[in-house]
Amino acid sequence: MIRIEPRANRSRAMDLGIPVLSAVIALAFAAIPLLAAGANPITAYGEMVKGVFGSVFAVSEMLTRATPLIFTGLAAALAFRAKLWNIGAEGQLYLGAMAAVAVGAGWLDLPGLLLVPLIVILGASAGAAGMAVPTYLKSRFGADEVVTTLLLNFIILIFLQMMLEGPLKDPMGLGWPQSAPILDQGMLPPLMERMRVHSGLILALVLAGVAQFMLARSVWGFRLRAVGENAAAARHAGINVKRSLFGVAIISGGLAGLAGVSEVAGLKGYLTADLSPGFGYTGIVVAMLAGLSPVGVVIAALFIASVFVGADSMSRAMGVSSFLADLVVSMSLLCVLVGGFIARYRIIRSGTGRAAS
Repeated sequence: MIRIEPRANRSRAMDLGIPVLSAVIALAFAAIPLLAAGANPITAYGEMVKGVFGSVFAVSEMLTRATPLIFTGLAAALAFRAKLWNIGAEGQLYLGAMAAVAVGAGWLDLPGLLLVPLIVILGASAGAAGMAVPTYLKSRFGADEVVTTLLLNFIILIFLQMMLEGPLKDPMGLGWPQSAPILDQGMLPPLMERMRVHSGLILALVLAGVAQFMLARSVWGFRLRAVGENAAAARHAGINVKRSLFGVAIISGGLAGLAGVSEVAGLKGYLTADLSPGFGYTGIVVAMLAGLSPVGVVIAALFIASVFVGADSMSRAMGVSSFLADLVVSMSLLCVLVGGFIARYRIIRSGTGRAAS
C-alpha cells in the first residue's frame, strides 16, 4: 500500500534547484528529436548558445524578447500567489497596447516627458480594467476566473480587430489592418543605438525588484501570501479577502498591460492583431518556472527568451525546426510541475515505514 503525504520540512536548496534541474532535464529530452532529425545535440545546443551570446546584437535580441515575458510573468506570479488564476494576460496585453496607441498616435500632441508617462499609465490602467472585471465576477457571483479570463482573451481580440478596422485604423496603411503609428516622442527610448532593446526592460526589472520587496517586507505582501495560503483563515484573522484580491488583480492586469505598452511603444511603433506571439500564455510558464518569485521571473524570462532566440539561430544554421523551442519550454514546465510535487510531498509505502521518495 502506497500513500502520499506532505513533507514536514522542505529544503531551500530543493526549492531553488528544481527549476534549474528542470531546465537541464528538458534540454536532455529535447536532444531526442534532435538525434531523430540527424543533428548532433551538442553542436545544436552550441549553435543555440552562439545565437544568444555570440554578439552584442544577439544579446540585445534576447533581452528584447525577455522584456514582455518579465511583465506577463510578474502578472501571473503575483495573481497566482493569491490563488487568483489570471489566464487573461494575453488579452490584458492587447488592452494595454490599444490604450498606448489611442493616446500616443496623435490624440495628444505632448512633449515626450509628458506623453511617455501618460502612455505607460493609461496602458497599465487598461490592462488592470481587463482583470478587474473577472475578479468582480468571482467575488460577486463566484464565477471561475480561469474561465472568465480565458474567454475574455478572445473577446478582446475580436474587439481589437474591430478597432483596427475602425477608429484605430491607419489611414495611410494602404488598407492593412494596423493602427496609426505612435508619435516619435511617445516611443520608449532605446537602450543601445541600432538595437531593438528599449527602456521597457529597465521598467520591467525595477517592477520585479519592487514586487520582490513588497512580497517579502510589506504588510501587503503578508496579506497576499495569507490569502493565497488559506483564504478562510485570512478572513478569520481580519484580512479583507475581497479587497486583497481586487488589489492584486489591479496590479496583475496592469503589469500585463505594460507588456503591451512595451511592445507597441518600445518596439514596433504601431499595433496589429499579431503583436503578441503568445506572451500572455508564455508568462504563465515563466511564473511557474520561477516558483512564483518575482526575481525568479526575471531569470525564467531570460531563460525562455534565450531558448526561443537560440532556437531560431540553430534552425538557420543546422536546418532544424525552430519548434524545438516550444518543446524545450513545454518540457521545462512539465519537469517543474513534477519536481514541485516531489518537493512538496513524499511517497510512503504503508507497513514498511520507509519513504519511496
